[in-house]
Amino acid sequence: MIDPYQKTTTRRILVIHNPIAGKRHGGLFQRVIDKLRDFGCMLTIRDTTRRGDAETFASEASADQFDALVAAGGDGTINEVINGLDDFRLPLAIVPLGTTNVLAREIGLAVQADAIARTIAEGNPTPIHVGLANDRRFIQMAGIGFDAQVVAQVNPSIKKLIGKGAYVVETFAQLVKYSFPRYRLTLDGKPEEAASAVISNGRYYGGKFVCTPDARLENGDFQVCLFRNSGRWNTLRYAWGLVTGRLGGYRDVVIMTAREITVEGPVGDPVQGDGDVLGHLPITLSLEPRRLTLLTP
Repeated sequence: MIDPYQKTTTRRILVIHNPIAGKRHGGLFQRVIDKLRDFGCMLTIRDTTRRGDAETFASEASADQFDALVAAGGDGTINEVINGLDDFRLPLAIVPLGTTNVLAREIGLAVQADAIARTIAEGNPTPIHVGLANDRRFIQMAGIGFDAQVVAQVNPSIKKLIGKGAYVVETFAQLVKYSFPRYRLTLDGKPEEAASAVISNGRYYGGKFVCTPDARLENGDFQVCLFRNSGRWNTLRYAWGLVTGRLGGYRDVVIMTAREITVEGPVGDPVQGDGDVLGHLPITLSLEPRRLTLLTP
């Protein structure tokens, strides 16, 4: 076992691989594996075949057996791995093979075989904070409201065909169908109300977009972005502000800092985290007491 805070060459590596995600990236996964073997790493590769496999495989991993755990897939695969991981002595690394790869962008990891393999074998062990939505972990962010509804309803078959475009399709569908309820939030004891909210542990949202510029995985608190106004027009306006980088200039968008957030609204409304449904309202969001060691470039 290696000291998770000491930079060293990683040798015994468990790779949890989502082969469906890997198909999108034209052999990237195999190139990373070949380069890791060139580094002298001893690899154990476990392929997932259904939802939940990555979580199960991660739960069985121990720092007594491996020097690092690698999640090879999209942000959903990474989320499963961190939810399964019990032994936090085991450093985590990623092979970004998904649709948006938000965590890779957050840590500055290029989606190139050389950069990925070198980070796994010789990366910087960086302690980061992990969020909790009730008892489910998330790394990057959690969403309440319109974006959570889009994530919950997106068609998996369309996502396989057109990737990110599936979220655009579902966004327009939800603009017609969504009822735009209000949500009651309590941020470290302070009551707030919003049409939607993004609870950020990291800076990036949905790819390259930023709604909480001061959020960092190392900070130990959440940046909470509250979208005050409801309705189709405001939702489109917020989306435009996010895409164009102008969201920070909107007076009805407020960013607050908190360590614990409770959210109430229509019972059963979805809560999304890292691009997958994490749970349903009512919900409490907090920080995992233990820090996770992430291998970064």
